[in-house]
Amino acid sequence: MIYLELFITFFKIGLFTIGGGYAMIPLIQQEVVAHGWLTLLELTDFIAVAESTPGPFAVNIATFVGMEMGGLLGALVTTMAVVLPSFIIILFIAKAFTNFQQNKWVQGTLYGMRPVVIGLIAAAVFLLMSSGFISKGVGIYSVDDFFAALKYQEIIIFLIGCFVYFRFKLHPIKLILVSAGLGMLFFGVLPMFY
Repeated sequence: MIYLELFITFFKIGLFTIGGGYAMIPLIQQEVVAHGWLTLLELTDFIAVAESTPGPFAVNIATFVGMEMGGLLGALVTTMAVVLPSFIIILFIAKAFTNFQQNKWVQGTLYGMRPVVIGLIAAAVFLLMSSGFISKGVGIYSVDDFFAALKYQEIIIFLIGCFVYFRFKLHPIKLILVSAGLGMLFFGVLPMFY
């Protein structure tokens, strides 16, 4: 039964997410957490791993969740389910592309979907930042509580990553390695001294 649930859930995610990878995060979060398959913190960790491994983000996250919930068969089911809607749709579009290319209704629809895709990506950024920068389970009732709940080490790594990326145009793979090194320093080495 879990395999059918995984298939339906990830087929739906693949079908209804316009804009690909990052635009999928809010829907993946809603579905996976609602089913009780992962906590928000576990999902955030899966997103970090999926982003740092080769291949399309959506396929990676689907594979990770499937593996966690149903082993190898679960991974195969979720991977196939998340890719299948796009495969079917692109076959249809490829067949009728010349008719769609200049159609004003289609062009208008595509222009209308762009702001929603941007909004979904912004929601994903907010979700990841809030789970990455604010401690869970801490009541925030004042400004002091907010600053006490902040995870300063993660914020420092984020700011260093942004600075290095924009200032030196560091390749994303190198940036991930730099961030991993900073994480090892902040969370592995330095805690041994205090």
